[in-house]
Amino acid sequence: MFRVVIPARFGSTRLPGKALASIAGHPMVYWSWCRAKESSAAEVVVATDHEAIASVMADYGADVVMTRADHPSGTDRLAEVAMLRGWDEDDVVVNLQGDEPLMPAANIEQVARELLTHPDAAIATLSEPILNIDDVHNPAVVKVVASDEGRALYFSRAVIPFPRAGESAESQLLQTARRHVGLYAYRCGFLSRYVTWEPAAIEQLESLEQLRALAHGEVIRVVAAAASVPAGVDTEADLEYVRQLMEGTRG
Repeated sequence: MFRVVIPARFGSTRLPGKALASIAGHPMVYWSWCRAKESSAAEVVVATDHEAIASVMADYGADVVMTRADHPSGTDRLAEVAMLRGWDEDDVVVNLQGDEPLMPAANIEQVARELLTHPDAAIATLSEPILNIDDVHNPAVVKVVASDEGRALYFSRAVIPFPRAGESAESQLLQTARRHVGLYAYRCGFLSRYVTWEPAAIEQLESLEQLRALAHGEVIRVVAAAASVPAGVDTEADLEYVRQLMEGTRG
């Protein structure tokens, strides 16, 4: 059994108000909620600090929790929801961002199952192949290296693993490099620990909050995504691309 929480804030830095941006006649966060509802989650909760988002999603029949406005990340918002709902330490919650309207439900199921079947882990997440060399070198594309057993070793915006042999090794790099997919399952006990820790130095350098967990020795499971993951929405260009993909969709 698992739950899904969808953090949805209004004040996005790069695309303010994107949670309510219209896609195929519905706000973007609605589509993320639909993807979560397609899974077998016992509960799907929209967590927001904005009355407009809360009102719109309540009209759709969503379970909405109002959270504080000062959370530095969606993980902190999840921790508040878990605390408010009184969920047990071993309960599993999936963090599906409100800007992932195309996330396959199969991946939501997969990341939850990965954590449920690995009791030593605090977090589970996904990866997928990188298909072009430009993405390998793009710092906006987060890379992950994992052990043969599926335990995360490091996440980075840099090229990892690094091809020491130079350009001649780039074809081999494309066979090895993996893109991190920002879909997470957490144990609620981990969330209660996470919010007590100061940001780690590597976390601040890379601007990747999952590095705080690695810095504290937490186990993160990484599994190959069951289904291809279309782009999320970070920019106006992303929004227009997703609108084109979803043109004619009906919720």
